[in-house]
Amino acid sequence: MTTTEIKTNDRTTAPATTVRSNPGTARLDFAKAAPKVFRAVIGLDAAAREGLDPTLVELVQIRASHLNRCAYCLHMHTTDARKAGESEERLHMVAVWQEADHFFTDRERSALALTDAVTRIGDAGVPDEVYDRAAAHFDEEELAHLLALIFTINTWNRIALSTAKRAGTDER
Repeated sequence: MTTTEIKTNDRTTAPATTVRSNPGTARLDFAKAAPKVFRAVIGLDAAAREGLDPTLVELVQIRASHLNRCAYCLHMHTTDARKAGESEERLHMVAVWQEADHFFTDRERSALALTDAVTRIGDAGVPDEVYDRAAAHFDEEELAHLLALIFTINTWNRIALSTAKRAGTDER
């Protein structure tokens, strides 16, 4: 294990920080380099959100961005959540939602648990109990949209991290 890796629960995770030779710039303007792909992801994002509570959407996006260590998306979605009226208290609790579950509704907790499982799918898949809990709170269409939302934010996180997007530089 190198000094930049972290050991957690007997598994090696991503580096705590990424060392880059030119940290002030993005590697690639993905939207310009692959505009059709970028528009397709935007379309998936928009379709995934349909029918879901905007507050829930932001909580899911914030949680996945925490797990993926995506500062760019985390900054963007916490900013959007604040603009939508989300409290600072709940925003701070998303990272530790299991220990602070009283800040969230049963429906939100089931969505956050599903977000954790899908985002960390390589660890243990999506356990039946997590899926069943979400299915108890969302009808089939909502559940499909929730899954698509989780897929989409994980895609956005990977785009931002791979292209070295900097937090606070979004144009929204």
